[in-house]
Amino acid sequence: MPDRNRPTHPRPQLRRNWTSLDGTWEFARDPGARWSSPPEVTWDGTIRVPFAPETEASGVAESGFYKRCWYRLRLPPAELKPHERLHVHFGAVDYESVVWANGARVAAHRGGYTPFHADVTTAAAGGGPVELVVRADDDPHDLAKPRGKQDWQLHPHSIWYPRATGIWQPVWLERVPAVRIGRVRWTPTLERWEIGLEAFVHTDGGPPPDGLRLRAVLTAGPVLLADDTYRVVAGEVHRRIALSDPGIDDYRNELLWSPERPTLINAHLQLLGPDGAVVDEAWSYTALRSIAVQGDRFVLNGRPLALRLVLDQGYWPGTGQTAPDDDALRRDVELTKAMGFNGVRKHQKIEDPRYLYWADALGLLVWEEMPSAYRFNTESVERLTAEWAAVIERDRSHPCVIAWVPFNESWGVPDLPDSPAQRNYVRALYFLTKTLDPARPVVGNDGWESVATDVIGIHDYDDQLERIAARYGAADDLSRLFRRERPGGRMLVLGDAGAQHPDHPVVLTEFGGIAYSPDVGAWGYSRVGSTQALADRYSRLLAVVRALPVLSGFCYTQFADTYQEANGLLFADRTPKFPLADIARATRGPTTAQEHEQEQGWRDELMHRQRAGRREGV
Repeated sequence: MPDRNRPTHPRPQLRRNWTSLDGTWEFARDPGARWSSPPEVTWDGTIRVPFAPETEASGVAESGFYKRCWYRLRLPPAELKPHERLHVHFGAVDYESVVWANGARVAAHRGGYTPFHADVTTAAAGGGPVELVVRADDDPHDLAKPRGKQDWQLHPHSIWYPRATGIWQPVWLERVPAVRIGRVRWTPTLERWEIGLEAFVHTDGGPPPDGLRLRAVLTAGPVLLADDTYRVVAGEVHRRIALSDPGIDDYRNELLWSPERPTLINAHLQLLGPDGAVVDEAWSYTALRSIAVQGDRFVLNGRPLALRLVLDQGYWPGTGQTAPDDDALRRDVELTKAMGFNGVRKHQKIEDPRYLYWADALGLLVWEEMPSAYRFNTESVERLTAEWAAVIERDRSHPCVIAWVPFNESWGVPDLPDSPAQRNYVRALYFLTKTLDPARPVVGNDGWESVATDVIGIHDYDDQLERIAARYGAADDLSRLFRRERPGGRMLVLGDAGAQHPDHPVVLTEFGGIAYSPDVGAWGYSRVGSTQALADRYSRLLAVVRALPVLSGFCYTQFADTYQEANGLLFADRTPKFPLADIARATRGPTTAQEHEQEQGWRDELMHRQRAGRREGV
């Protein structure tokens, strides 16, 4: 656990000493993209990085349309040691970026949700300050790029939210040796009780020198698990680190990662030169756990797992997609667990890696979903595919991530039932994801119209408990569910997907959406007039959903109110709408005889209403 007074490292799975560059930068709006290089820019303001200029926290609070903006920061002189490099890291910049250092172009990147870095060593070599300039291009009307919930209209409408132009995740400075540990991947294999390690050595100019070795020291708390040294071959290390299997479950469970016991395995990595001297060192972590689909159930560490997820949009008042600070990320994980959920579905957003760290450290399952593009054409296919591969590379080593979701509700593939090309696109990303990470389930298209998937995800906002119970009450007749039911007006599976895999887990991945807000203009799938009414309806709905044997889990909409959308169990400022203990009791289910009796009474009442409806021909 890091010190609460020090922010979590912005790249938590490969840590060295770092310096934050967040704070006040010079800023210039360029609505028509008139300027192309730094000398043309008229600097007329400032911005607080990493908050997008649309947010109040940025100090700009400009929510209009503009295609381009500019940032400038003067880095103080840096005294670099021989063979030392100076890198500026960007967590995420939306959408296309170009970086200059002292007038020389040093980096370019495309993708609004993935990290990149700029090497500014040459600019810093003279011993003077470095003028860092960033250009961010983000056409607000471009529907062929991955943009998630960012609205293309001037003002947020329906379920769409304000845009986030430019820098929206941390910027930071790192000194690294010319020969260094560049990337690390961890892959646990529970059946062999081992941790897979892949490490990649990066160099600046030329291949890595001969004779390099990598030392890996793994610990769990005070317990030493491994202390091994491997030869670096062609700049890479690929090894399986076998751990001592304690055999009996009582001891095994102490090392296994789960939401109830989120044990992390800390890793100290040292790159050793031919003479044994330390060339580079970094710190990382992993965990020993497995996630799989067996028949119609999820299993975690070989045991059945009932999913209790909540949909989380990942927005905050005043700061948009960017968390106000590191504590806000930790607090969201804590609140999710306090409400009785064991996981979260991050919706239409690739979250800050620091959130994933807190989910790893505190024990929260995460479904990771790619932000959608909304047009289907060659450009959107190329853009989304490239960025999705980069997302998987960034996050595949986090133990909290238990599923990948490349598409949501056929967004970006609007003609799936009639378009073979769009169906092949979904299949292609499903199989690409399984290729890049064979260790996790993949939900090809969450919500409906499944064509290739490990899980049938269903979105159903019906506010009538009788219909929910009837629709999903027949656990032994999935064919009827897939053939006849149309929540959202869409087929649940296309072609023979249901027939091929009738025993897939079925998860109600969006439901509820019960809105309560004093704001008359707030939006929701259904509304209640008081917090007590919300508590009562939520409790009754969850009692029904938890009792449906066809379901392997659920994901309630949603964690917190987001702009005009008032579906949250929490207000936007994270204040609970009714007591956390009551939310948790409804989410997890009853624990006392009195609570069991109350739930049984609700179910009896529901069955009575269903029978009465059938007698009356309803």
